[in-house]
Amino acid sequence: MAKTTNPPHQPNPLNAARYLLSAHEARQLPPDDGAEVAFAGRSNAGKSSALNALAGHNALARVSKTPGRTQQLVYFEVKPKQWLVDLPGYGYAKVPQELLAHWQAFIDRYFQTRNALKGLVVVMDIRHPLKDYDRLMLGYAVRRGIPAHALLTKADKLGRGQQAETLRKVKNELFSAFGDTVGVQAFSAESRQGVEEARAVVAGWLGL
Repeated sequence: MAKTTNPPHQPNPLNAARYLLSAHEARQLPPDDGAEVAFAGRSNAGKSSALNALAGHNALARVSKTPGRTQQLVYFEVKPKQWLVDLPGYGYAKVPQELLAHWQAFIDRYFQTRNALKGLVVVMDIRHPLKDYDRLMLGYAVRRGIPAHALLTKADKLGRGQQAETLRKVKNELFSAFGDTVGVQAFSAESRQGVEEARAVVAGWLGL
């Protein structure tokens, strides 16, 4: 019988990610001739923790219990002209109406016109998935023909049976709304569940 060997450990293609800039207006964005993957999610859904886990850093993105902490588009450079983009957390309450309007217009223009955008990751707490804003963000991507991937975070908070049932329901609802254009997986930055799978999706979109 042939001897089997474990595959060698694959290096993390996102490990070189470093903070580049924060943009509050379109003119502050990097030149639109690269490749970037955007991360969106409701406040406290675990977006910053997911970014940190995928990049293999403890503090690439700032983790905060204060809703709405990310109030700009934050760019992390993986390689020249290859970026991860942390979008403003949505679902916050204590934000002036005019600032909300500015962010909405900025994000809307970003999704409509940004050629470098190659994929969108929407982060949702597995215990509270598919809120209205989650559907809105996924709709942005689908209308542009950009691939999207839903991360059901904090999966360690549920048992395997509950995880599987939630995953099934979310997959069915997204298929009904968007067809097979949106990927879905369970994820936990705490237990590392699904980290390699999600990392492969993002790295593939960036061409790494």
